[in-house]
Amino acid sequence: MNQLGATVTDNSVRFAVWSSSARRLWVSIFDRGGAREVERLELKPQGDSVHALFVPGLASGACYGFRADGDYAPERGLWFDPNKLLADPYAVEIDRPYQYHWRLAAKRNEGVDTAPLMPKAIARPLPKPLPSKPPLFQPGGIIYELNVRSFTKLHPDIPEAQRGTVAALAHPAVIGHLKRLGVSAVELMPITASIDERHLPPLGLSNAWGYNPVTFMALDPRLAPGGLTELRDTVAALRKAGIGTILDLVFNHTAESDGLGPTLSLRGLDEQAYYRHLPDGRLANDTGTGNTVACDHPVVRDMVLDTLRHFVRFAGVDGFRFDLAPVLGRVGGAFDPEAPLLQAIAADPALADRVLIAEPWDIGPGGYQLGNFRPPYLEWNDRYRDDVRRFWRGDAGGVGALATRLAGSADVFGRAGQPVSRGVNFIAAHDGMTLADIVTYERKHNTANGEQNRDGHDDNLSWNNGVEGETDDAEIVKARFGDQRALLATLFASRGTIMLTAGDEFGRSQKGNNNAYAQDNAITWLDWAGRDEALERYTSALSAMRRAFPALSDTHFLTGEPSDASAIPDVEWLTETGAPLGEAEWNDPGRHRLAMMIGDRGEGRLAVMVNGDRRQCVFTLPARDGFEWRPAIETQEVDLARPLPGRSMNFMIERRVTKAGARKGL
Repeated sequence: MNQLGATVTDNSVRFAVWSSSARRLWVSIFDRGGAREVERLELKPQGDSVHALFVPGLASGACYGFRADGDYAPERGLWFDPNKLLADPYAVEIDRPYQYHWRLAAKRNEGVDTAPLMPKAIARPLPKPLPSKPPLFQPGGIIYELNVRSFTKLHPDIPEAQRGTVAALAHPAVIGHLKRLGVSAVELMPITASIDERHLPPLGLSNAWGYNPVTFMALDPRLAPGGLTELRDTVAALRKAGIGTILDLVFNHTAESDGLGPTLSLRGLDEQAYYRHLPDGRLANDTGTGNTVACDHPVVRDMVLDTLRHFVRFAGVDGFRFDLAPVLGRVGGAFDPEAPLLQAIAADPALADRVLIAEPWDIGPGGYQLGNFRPPYLEWNDRYRDDVRRFWRGDAGGVGALATRLAGSADVFGRAGQPVSRGVNFIAAHDGMTLADIVTYERKHNTANGEQNRDGHDDNLSWNNGVEGETDDAEIVKARFGDQRALLATLFASRGTIMLTAGDEFGRSQKGNNNAYAQDNAITWLDWAGRDEALERYTSALSAMRRAFPALSDTHFLTGEPSDASAIPDVEWLTETGAPLGEAEWNDPGRHRLAMMIGDRGEGRLAVMVNGDRRQCVFTLPARDGFEWRPAIETQEVDLARPLPGRSMNFMIERRVTKAGARKGL
């Protein structure tokens, strides 16, 4: 029996931990408050580098941590120090949040016992596994990315004590908002326990995003004070409303950082095995955080798989988004799409039907891997993000790139002859400018981060419509509102899976901060009282149109070729006059207009009219006997005889007219 972590039985607890190079390991047992160490018991070798011990008489709720001893030679990846209390890598609950203190990084010869500074793992029996149910989310749906704390912190309908927690997502007001937006699944930014980076406390800042984990299974008590039960109940409430849950997990690095970082768990147990190292012995840093988890090590691979199974079996989640996912596919340092871990996840009986989303880049050698993952992995499509922003910014020569992105990005995801897009289309995400800031700020404004505006990307493909930042100029405000509508309309008109980041539907702003990871304050908290309700209604209308016209959420690439035996092309690309776009039009750098027509000619097509020019323009759509063009959005007042304003989009649906002259409904 080599199960790792704490296993609770009726009259004992078995503790087990893995280390290939520690000479001695102990479990430290603490009182129920986690303040006083009451026992320190040595673990016994069990084979395969597992050290374990049954402790009779110990009950559920016991607080504990591990200690390890061996060689101390940090330059060789050996950090053994029995003064360091180490978090159990398999902990599923901790008694309080992690808080950074410089003593967590003290050298062995300083003799600092870190137990008073460390949360204690809590030994509890796991609940009964949930019945297996297929994910609600399917590719082509709408993903809604949100940060639990910032999303709920200022929500006026949520009880104050519940704001900022996972449980708040089950509140009827939140579920009602998600349903109005037609959300298929929420994607929760990390909710597992994390710690602040060492440079933040002196600046008076804290990590607001959670991408700095210590271990992988334990939930952060600040976000889920009710632990696994709170997550489980919230997932169930969302599922009852028809909304799936996707967890954003970080397996690429831990908060132990570089050689100056704290010793919290994996470093103190066996840094040589758990992290990748360069030939000269230094920690590999493919993540920009100081260390890189060795996902090609069998023990790490098992730990990742056990974590994913844990959240499926005991919380019922639909799937996962993997931060800096190439790290999971690095074998000996190089990315391999057939890496054992990536294959094991996709083939595991408990995980094979789950939603698997890769962020397909890290900063290591060969780290940009967009399009190179294998099915069933979906991938964040930053090519989509950048090309759509360039088009609406007014860059020359963007009409062809826009069409490619609307059609599913076959140039990226169809390289191996695949007919289906695996892309997740998005215009804004947690990392970068908000959608409203894209049209308000030409430059990043990150001074609040305490790094003299040096952090964050410099090339945001953004624009300000004439004035940098907030303004009372009515014309600029109107232009920005129109640009947000155009960006949202493009997203909802795109083939395949789309992702909307929470608050972008009602104009949230971070005041130009494009790296707000350290802003647990009004910069990131969603302003529900000040939201743009007109923009929110428009987003909901776009979503309703998308649901009513399934050709938009279809994940097959639009090719311009017949999609069935009808010999009718699956898409037609037209100029504003209704003529097919020819080579000259496609290659015209000054062209910023096109119409996309998709759908079933038997019952009617959808026309997506794009006017990226600043001048208004009348669009002409092909007419057919027995059909008429009608607005695709009920609140949309569209007349094909009237010009389409500059920098805007509109949608028309072609519907058959009955003999009595009545239009057939959707």
